[in-house]
Amino acid sequence: MAEVLTDPELRRTPDNQSSIASFLVQFAGGRADDAPYRIKVVGWNNLADEIMEKYHKGDQVVVEGRLRIDTIDRGTYKEKRTEVVAQRVYGISGAVMSPSPSNVTASQPRQVPPAAPPKSPTNAMPSAAPSAYVPMAAPIADAPDYDDIPF
Repeated sequence: MAEVLTDPELRRTPDNQSSIASFLVQFAGGRADDAPYRIKVVGWNNLADEIMEKYHKGDQVVVEGRLRIDTIDRGTYKEKRTEVVAQRVYGISGAVMSPSPSNVTASQPRQVPPAAPPKSPTNAMPSAAPSAYVPMAAPIADAPDYDDIPF
């Protein structure tokens, strides 16, 4: 989960065929004492248009996509830029935005189906008798111990 730090910006490719939306998000560090992380999120085409309509600075989102790292040669050093190429953006309200199929308009976000209730012990898988357990494979006696490799 991340907070949108900047309002999305919309650009178009030089041939004016594709739209690209980008915005900056911030999410909490791995530990309590870690500084928050910031990363650029990029969405293409229908997703870009939906991002522009639905999200603004301060919104809470969950982004699903691919992590991309670009290296830019600055002469004396190389700069690395990291961004997420979004495939779906989930708002905290439950609306899901993803590239729309041809029969869905861009203004209609798909809704996330409600989660199935957790199974109770009464309707869980029937338990087998303890004596029915058979391990898949036993460890090999002369197998090397990879925990001692120093790297």
